[in-house]
Amino acid sequence: MKILIVKTSSLGDVVHMLPAISDAHARIPNLSVDWVVEENFAEVPAWHAGVSRVIPVALRRWRKHLFSAATHAEMQTWRNNLQQSTYDVVLDSQGLVKSAVLGCFAQGTRHGYDRHSSREPLASIGYQRHHAIARDQHAITRNRLLTAAALGYTLEGLPLHYGISQHAFGAIPAPLPQPYIVALHGTSRPAKEWAESHWQKLIQAMAARGIHTLLPWGNTREHERATRLAQHPHAHCLPRCRLGELAAILQGAQGVIGMDTGLMHLAAALDKPSIALYPVTAPALTGLLGNDSNHYQPLSVSGDETQDSTKVIATFLAQLTDQRS
Repeated sequence: MKILIVKTSSLGDVVHMLPAISDAHARIPNLSVDWVVEENFAEVPAWHAGVSRVIPVALRRWRKHLFSAATHAEMQTWRNNLQQSTYDVVLDSQGLVKSAVLGCFAQGTRHGYDRHSSREPLASIGYQRHHAIARDQHAITRNRLLTAAALGYTLEGLPLHYGISQHAFGAIPAPLPQPYIVALHGTSRPAKEWAESHWQKLIQAMAARGIHTLLPWGNTREHERATRLAQHPHAHCLPRCRLGELAAILQGAQGVIGMDTGLMHLAAALDKPSIALYPVTAPALTGLLGNDSNHYQPLSVSGDETQDSTKVIATFLAQLTDQRS
């Protein structure tokens, strides 16, 4: 069987799709999986040994220059590349109009959520086979159930397994102080951030135990905060890193603590002791889930509990102690 997955973005959503690939390979011998994904996240599907071909798409970039000849030429090249194969199943697990449209360019029977299950009901018009998957379930569970329904198997007896925890991500950008944790202090909007004083308290607690704190960043605001926090001798502002480099850094960490971001879900997939902070959103449908084979599950802390930094830090330290023992 040869299938195409359409799951383009964001980072967390792409990571959430990985367990479904593990499921499908466990159930279907000689399965071949191709995957359409935004170019910025094209590394992620390639980390899974069960993905044969990654087909990057550049919707985010193309829409900025939609009427240019160069964009049209690039879009045609992408379409020609996609249509090199004919698929038994074309599965849109994104559930958006844009992803449904992308699926329509592929050669094969198109599957997706029915209009009651999809994030954008209009997307269901683009599918030839519709599947009812309850929306009040975790995003990972919905991906797994949708894939199982489209390919004709059940999840009974299948553990949740991302399939990337043992991947070799390659070299890190520079030698790192040992041991270390990663503090993912950045997030999509200021309302979702943790107070800088909380991060300072975390850094001090780690330093008291001889543990360094690494501070990645992705924009000017985050870089400025990381620079301020790195005034402590046990805190370090990282250089700008590519996604694969960040994955390697996360893989080598004693643990990871941070806001509700895609990198936190990547840390969970890598079996890192983790705490994700959800100050203004509920983690029920998108909280951290780890591999079933791991001896612990990462934690998601929400609401006012995130502001009790002393308790959050104590819980994180307990995770680190458990891992080191």
